Amino acid sequence: MGESRSNTRAGKIVTREQLLAVRADFRREGKTLVHCHGCFDIVHPGHIRHLRFARQQGDALLVSITGDLEMKKGTGRPLIPEELRAENLAELDCVDLVYVESRPTAAELLGEVRPDVYIKGREYETNDDPRFRAEREAVERGGGRVVFSSGDVVFSSTALIAAMERSVDPFHRRLVALTQNPELGAARLYEAIARLRDRRVVVIGETILDTYVACDQPDVAGESPVMTLRPLTRHYYEGGAAIIARHAAALGARATLVTPIGPGEARERVLRRLASEGVDVRPLDVHAPLPEKQRYRVGAQKVMKVDLVEPLVLDEAKQRELLGLCEDAWRPGADAVIIADFGLGLFTARTLARVCRAARDHAGVLAGDVSGKRSNLRSMVGMDLMCPSERELRDGIGMHDEGLPAAAARLLHETRSRCAIVTMGADGLVAFESPADQSQGWDRRLRGEHIPALVPFAVDPLGCGDALLTTSALALAAGSSLNSAAFLGAVAAGAQAQRLGNLPVSGADLRQGVTRVHSAHLAFTAAELIPARHPGLAGDLERAAAS
Repeated sequence: MGESRSNTRAGKIVTREQLLAVRADFRREGKTLVHCHGCFDIVHPGHIRHLRFARQQGDALLVSITGDLEMKKGTGRPLIPEELRAENLAELDCVDLVYVESRPTAAELLGEVRPDVYIKGREYETNDDPRFRAEREAVERGGGRVVFSSGDVVFSSTALIAAMERSVDPFHRRLVALTQNPELGAARLYEAIARLRDRRVVVIGETILDTYVACDQPDVAGESPVMTLRPLTRHYYEGGAAIIARHAAALGARATLVTPIGPGEARERVLRRLASEGVDVRPLDVHAPLPEKQRYRVGAQKVMKVDLVEPLVLDEAKQRELLGLCEDAWRPGADAVIIADFGLGLFTARTLARVCRAARDHAGVLAGDVSGKRSNLRSMVGMDLMCPSERELRDGIGMHDEGLPAAAARLLHETRSRCAIVTMGADGLVAFESPADQSQGWDRRLRGEHIPALVPFAVDPLGCGDALLTTSALALAAGSSLNSAAFLGAVAAGAQAQRLGNLPVSGADLRQGVTRVHSAHLAFTAAELIPARHPGLAGDLERAAAS
């Protein structure tokens, strides 16, 4: 019985030659052929009533569907491939023939088939669309007539699919709402990315050497039950403030880096790499070696981290030298100054506040971030943008139980700063902004915009915050709104998260990310068929299906 049904369904789906031959037979036998045409992406109750009505108008019902290449109903359509759409219709008892039309409209097919009756929905009765007009003329030239179905139940496949997309998960629904904001449209974001080029940016902070050590599969030591790792390869990445400057240069900005750097081979390697990428380095000579953070990996999994860090201790003379290097770097002015405190000793609370105050008069946008327990978030005063993680924010101001908006409001109030982008890992980020009208209390006047994480998982979360900080600060300096800057920052963080190690994010990466986000939609994915492991199981399943 199952085999007969399968054969009947397959026999309903016809080629052009088969269709014309069947039509000729119907004409000789005096049978009335009724024709319906559409996309039928999702067969809903309105379709069923429409097709039942059509079948009652003659002896046989032909349903033609628009092929995949000619579907013009928006990004991501059709949801269901043409083969499966044809199979769905062939399963209906009221449908006798199914044909996939590869041309843009049904007009040419109607001229070839010349149906006796062509059925359209009631909404077409007053429709003057030139495509439908061409279809009507083709039917009437062939001696047929156009009939409109009752239209008593009206559904829209497009609206149903849109509703499904909105209900898939709240983050996807939120992302769809964001992309419908005119300032977050693809064209506007591409323009914002183009404006990042040639911006003058000064980055101040510690350079960190991030070393990735790929290891063989771990073992257990013979002398005691401890893990043994055997290194295979090492990869070095310039991180910390250096990767912020590298991001800026890759985005087309003119980047200057003020950073402490000690003697040795690592110094020369770092300076060569940064110079080759277009970063102008103003080194603060110190005796301590470059801080190095080694991460040991087995496959894609990090199994151990070793911090080879000797904290800096700057005397008053070195602090004055640091401030002098900064003033030379941003004179006569900079589109953006980015200050990164990694808690390794370059900035005391007092020094950080001095650098922020000095930069304020020379920076179009003053942005900053912190990392590590010894950093000084509260000393970043008068900032246009701060980009802490939620944990850094709560640790920095000592608010661990209050709501996130209250914590962000306290930070901006205490530091007299304008905006904060607070990252929350897999939950995305929230961009907070103090409005121009500050007549209400400081804890009641904050506006926040949530942006979901733009990648499903992070290959390596290292450096995502640096990519976000750099991109968002440059976007603000180039005239973008906070929402646009935060969105582009999220795109940059998503690009960084999909890479292993600290690598610069470029303008091309941002454009690809924007394109990917704007083209995201509900999609049909065919099930992956896995052969049965038991040799007799496949046959048992086939026999069960046939019965």
